[in-house]
Amino acid sequence: MTHRIGIIGGDGIGPEVIAEGLKVIGAAGVSLETVDYDLGGARYGRDQTVLPNEIIDEWRDLDALYLGAVGTPEVPPGLIERGLLLKMRFALDLYVNLRPFTYAENNIDFCVVRENTEGSYAGEGGVLRQGTKNEIATQGSVNTRMGVERCIRFAFDLAASRRGHLTLVHKTNVLTFAGDLWERTFNEVAEEYPQVETAYNHVDAACIYFVQTPNQYDVIVTDNLFGDILTDLGGAISGGIGMAASANLNPSRTGPSMFEPVHGSAPDIAGQGIANPTAAILSGAMMLDFLGENDAANRIKEVCADPKVQVQGTEAIGDAIAERVS
Repeated sequence: MTHRIGIIGGDGIGPEVIAEGLKVIGAAGVSLETVDYDLGGARYGRDQTVLPNEIIDEWRDLDALYLGAVGTPEVPPGLIERGLLLKMRFALDLYVNLRPFTYAENNIDFCVVRENTEGSYAGEGGVLRQGTKNEIATQGSVNTRMGVERCIRFAFDLAASRRGHLTLVHKTNVLTFAGDLWERTFNEVAEEYPQVETAYNHVDAACIYFVQTPNQYDVIVTDNLFGDILTDLGGAISGGIGMAASANLNPSRTGPSMFEPVHGSAPDIAGQGIANPTAAILSGAMMLDFLGENDAANRIKEVCADPKVQVQGTEAIGDAIAERVS
């Protein structure tokens, strides 16, 4: 089977690491038909294009999207993030952000399921009297029962397929409205999964546990903002951000899911051939898993986890992994 994949190399090191991911996927024996999309900060700098609606319509006919990284220092903060990444998540209903963390050295093996289309990133809020000494800025957190429940159900299903433990992370003692909705929904859904043991952590406590005892976790489910923060910390404790992969999933498969490394575009090292492509390669493996290419995905993940692969340099790492999965 040949899978039609939209490729968004993006900016900085993005095209470099995606090239290595595609190399490894090909070596694993998976056939892809790729469609390239020139999007990101550099494209915006040329003609102010961010993400036209007609491109989103094209994406609906693809099997998946594979993204390197986007953003350049010249583009105002938030413009590409909201206009491309968040617009993509909302338009394609990529409501689960899944980030796995494994690090054999510290016995780390857990996943974070982050709600991906609501919360503080939904865009609710505004500004009054901007630029004056009386300026007011509000930024709300949007949480719906539907959005919360479908994310929690995904997390319970994932926990049931792993070691059978799921931790809700929130801040229910202060965020009493959103936290109450999350906690009630979590407890109600838990009744349908008696085989899954559950726990609750405040997000600040979870930050401590990530550092001190990360091996206590199996699956974590949390909201958009807390998930964004926790997963960067998760990368830091499990080999570095260059190893951190992610999937933006539409579990209902009403459109393509998108797969990307957690790291940014790193313009300071772009073109030097020193970026670690492992996160992009692992994101490609997650894409293969979602497409049903489980054998190839597992071979890639096993090689990436093997400490014997100790070469340095973007292409050298890609070559070493590709050789071992072929």
